Amino acid sequence: MKQRGISSFAGQRIWIIGASSGIGEACAKALIKAGAKVALSSRRIERLTALAAQQDTLVLPLDVTNQEQITNAYQTLLQCWGGLDLMLFVSGVYTPLRADNFDFEIAKKTIDANLLGPMRAVAVVLPEMLKRQSGHIAIVGSVAGYSGLPKALAYGPSKAAIINFCETLYYDLLPKGIGVHMISPGFVATEATAQNDFEMPALISAEEAATEILKGIQVGEFDIHFPKRFSGFLKFLRILPYPIYFWILRRFVKI
Repeated sequence: MKQRGISSFAGQRIWIIGASSGIGEACAKALIKAGAKVALSSRRIERLTALAAQQDTLVLPLDVTNQEQITNAYQTLLQCWGGLDLMLFVSGVYTPLRADNFDFEIAKKTIDANLLGPMRAVAVVLPEMLKRQSGHIAIVGSVAGYSGLPKALAYGPSKAAIINFCETLYYDLLPKGIGVHMISPGFVATEATAQNDFEMPALISAEEAATEILKGIQVGEFDIHFPKRFSGFLKFLRILPYPIYFWILRRFVKI
């Protein structure tokens, strides 16, 4: 059994959490252009307001680490629209961390935003979707969750957990008629990756990432990963024996 996609975004009620920049902003612009009714959420209300130039666009500022704010935003959405067809969770934080500068407080904040944030949002939208037996949940993780990579001592584990979370959601929700989309981008030119001081292979724009995401959701893909030339290589690495994996990593990753 294969999950259904969303053949057309026109008229679809879509909530984008993390819409103020990068991939989320690019997805918002593409969905608005496609005729969707889009709700925009993030902490930066001024960025959301600038983006919200459409009649069917809601601005719902929130912090993904605050359960009450997520719940209140969703209740406002329900009051305005009566339901939700797709929740696209894009929000995330990234601070480069290695063992010689490991900071537990940074790690805790990373897990809170990147793992518990999506869990909070899913917990809020699921009851109504289960009642209707329809809807879609899409969560942006990262190829950094496939296996251990340099400078990702907190970010990588948060994204590895998202992969597991999405896999279990898919297993549970497929029989219920609810679509789950696990999104694993490689390097995308955003404010987060601008912190990197190394060459990022197969770097793509946020607009290219948005195109891949929306195309995958339309056809009902669970595992949406891109760019394939990079994400496919990392998928291959994860199945290798550890001695070979670490040898390749040290040989080709110069950071």
